[in-house]
Amino acid sequence: MDWINGTVIAGHGVASGRSYDSRYPGGTIRAQKPYFLARGVDLSAYFDGTLNVDLAPHVPAPKHCLFQGRIKWHPDIEELFMLAPIEAEVCGKIYAGLSYYPHPETKKEHFQPATVVELLLPWIEGVGAGSPVKLRFLQA
Repeated sequence: MDWINGTVIAGHGVASGRSYDSRYPGGTIRAQKPYFLARGVDLSAYFDGTLNVDLAPHVPAPKHCLFQGRIKWHPDIEELFMLAPIEAEVCGKIYAGLSYYPHPETKKEHFQPATVVELLLPWIEGVGAGSPVKLRFLQA
């Protein structure tokens, strides 16, 4: 699998709970983790938020999914999720993580551009908007 160069961009802050959207205290990832765990996917090793990486001009598509299914994680929200294994190289260190893809057909708001991939990774100190990232998609 080839590495793709990307750049971290600022997200909406909803996944991590850093936005002003009080509907999801603590963020959507924290709210979703128990539902993923009930479906056999343990996300406890990952930060409660996503790292958003722009891979332009590449348009990443989920493949080799570790998980694909619908999850009702909020009283009015059921989404189709696809999680795929990835490796991200940040500041010369490689981190294992997941591509986090809530399918646009079931996602209500907070959309990303087609060239942006949302990643579930451990917390990486010092990474922020503008940081370079190399990414590769792995087979599940």
